[in-house]
Amino acid sequence: MQTEQIGEFERALINRYQGDFPLTDRPFRRVADALGGTETAVMSAIYALQEGGWISRFGPLYNAERLGGRLTLAAMAVPETELETTAEQVNRFREVAHNYHRDHRLNLWFVLATDSPAAMTQALRDIEAATGRPVYDFPKEREFFLGLWFELGADGERRTRPVPAPPPGPPPELDELDRRIVAATQIGLPLTREPMETVAEEVGGAPGDIARRMQAMLAGGAIRRIGLVPNHYKLGFHGNGMTVWDIPDERLESVGREVGELDFVSHCYARPRHRPLWPYNLFAMVHAHDRPAVLAQVEAMRRLIGERARTHDVLFSRAVLKKTGMRLPT
Repeated sequence: MQTEQIGEFERALINRYQGDFPLTDRPFRRVADALGGTETAVMSAIYALQEGGWISRFGPLYNAERLGGRLTLAAMAVPETELETTAEQVNRFREVAHNYHRDHRLNLWFVLATDSPAAMTQALRDIEAATGRPVYDFPKEREFFLGLWFELGADGERRTRPVPAPPPGPPPELDELDRRIVAATQIGLPLTREPMETVAEEVGGAPGDIARRMQAMLAGGAIRRIGLVPNHYKLGFHGNGMTVWDIPDERLESVGREVGELDFVSHCYARPRHRPLWPYNLFAMVHAHDRPAVLAQVEAMRRLIGERARTHDVLFSRAVLKKTGMRLPT
């Protein structure tokens, strides 16, 4: 099935509601009013998009760090003949949310989320013990930008646009009910006419209280956004490049801010080096419909950064090995 075969209503839903999903008693009716459809049509479309793989999930995207936990990017160097077996071993860990096969000597890249720094340290050790291979830890040291929406045109054109999140307020202080809400919704919101009531029936409390608490978590950055999470590969964004740059430390802040302002960059972080294998300290993700388009974006970045980068590379994704989203124990 080609991307162009997604109906106009489904396209509008993806383009409009990758965030800002309303937290009301009848949210699908509110979405239907905005898009010119019916409540049932919205729920059916989201279900069909999930079943067809066009979106990987629907609901809140939680920020492990704002919940008091830790999030990190890790990598391993694995012989290609052993990659499948090693990836299966890594993917068994609940803490692993995403796992990609990339073009580099460090070829297995995965994201982990835990409920505490100590749990992260233990998870990394456990993965090393299970696989018999060293794990290189790349925690975020500075966030320059995070936020990108994937858009589909009626003509089949694929676009990206930056959508930075507003600065979060103070991290919320979570109580037991909040944690039950996180546990119940981190895999997604229920596709029922009154999802807040459905969550309330599972965790306790009143539907209005559930909505208010989720809104507070959104305002405090514990929830990054609420909506549809596109499968960018399925939607036709086949170019996925993790660009990495070796920037002198005294210039990292200014370069990171400039790169983060580029309208095709979805993530831009400072992360630690692991010399001599890994000299890079600036990571910037870019997405496009194919590799040549990504390379054109990388060239634009190279011209912007100029001689401030000692060297750079781009690691293309060869395969998505796991993509479940964050699963924190709560």
